[in-house]
Amino acid sequence: MYEKTVAAITDLVNDGTVPGVSYAFIDGSQVRRGLYGAEALLPSYEPLKANQLYDVASLTKVVGTVNVIMQLITAGKLALTDRVCDYLPQWQDNRVTVRHLITHTSGITGYIPHRNKLTAVELHTALLGLHVGENFERKMVYSDINFIFLGWIAETILGKPIQTLITEMVLQPLGMNESTFQPTDSTRCVPTEWSATRGLIRGAVHDPKAFVLKAHCGSAGLFSTLNDLVTFEQAMLSDSDLPMTQQQKATLLADQTPLHHQGRSFGWALLQVKGPTPHLCIWHSGYTGTCLVLDLQTQQGMVFLSNRVHPTAPNEAFLARRNAIIDVYLAEKASYVSAEVKAD
Repeated sequence: MYEKTVAAITDLVNDGTVPGVSYAFIDGSQVRRGLYGAEALLPSYEPLKANQLYDVASLTKVVGTVNVIMQLITAGKLALTDRVCDYLPQWQDNRVTVRHLITHTSGITGYIPHRNKLTAVELHTALLGLHVGENFERKMVYSDINFIFLGWIAETILGKPIQTLITEMVLQPLGMNESTFQPTDSTRCVPTEWSATRGLIRGAVHDPKAFVLKAHCGSAGLFSTLNDLVTFEQAMLSDSDLPMTQQQKATLLADQTPLHHQGRSFGWALLQVKGPTPHLCIWHSGYTGTCLVLDLQTQQGMVFLSNRVHPTAPNEAFLARRNAIIDVYLAEKASYVSAEVKAD
């Protein structure tokens, strides 16, 4: 099964768009895993090994920070209508709420000179000194800043760095024991970019803001394996109340933006599944070349892990190819469900 999707993935490697891919397809209790290609091209060729650690970049948002925020809401310690300035007094605009942040509708904008050369304290101050532009509430504009702020709000409430909270509230309860924000063995990590300033980035976070903010960054920084991300998807697809409650999982399938027509749920993007019973699924990507797709209705999911920024970024040709692979997967997945129904 999933022959067309696997063929599209191998083509992505064979034509040099990415060095290699680790992938998995989840159908209820069944999991199909695979890997293809290389994990490193520079300084020398290294074939991809099973269950390596990937810098998953912005998957940190939906695997980690979203679930910490939703657990705080469940505990009555936070509400979607709460104002950011009530938790982060340095933030001056009293219009922006938790809902705006988690749906990327805050409109926060502005330029920070020499951003990547600032210290963590300087970057913290600079981010809180940004302003709200004309897109406030009217347009979904994806931005790491929203989730950096969400992480700081969680820190204010619970008194620990957001990455510690993700570890304690999400990774450990789910048994994602290989996932970490601080890899101790770089050889277990799939490398990302060959940088003029940092050399080969391997075992250290690629994202420059996360590199500066370290444990206080809720937008990126997580390293995870194929097996751990399968564990995460299975938990999301199950009737468990981890990493969020069943009721909250159901709300992910609705547009949660203030105007309810901008294609965004709580952290996750919404995607239409065609077929006999059209419906919505959720997905998210990471800049380094990672992607999760979850169909909560049919209990199916895909994990896609690549290092598309190796050896050089940004490799924009990858984006259309990734989207095409998702389309192929959704079509095959629908056929699989249809065939199962007929067999019953």
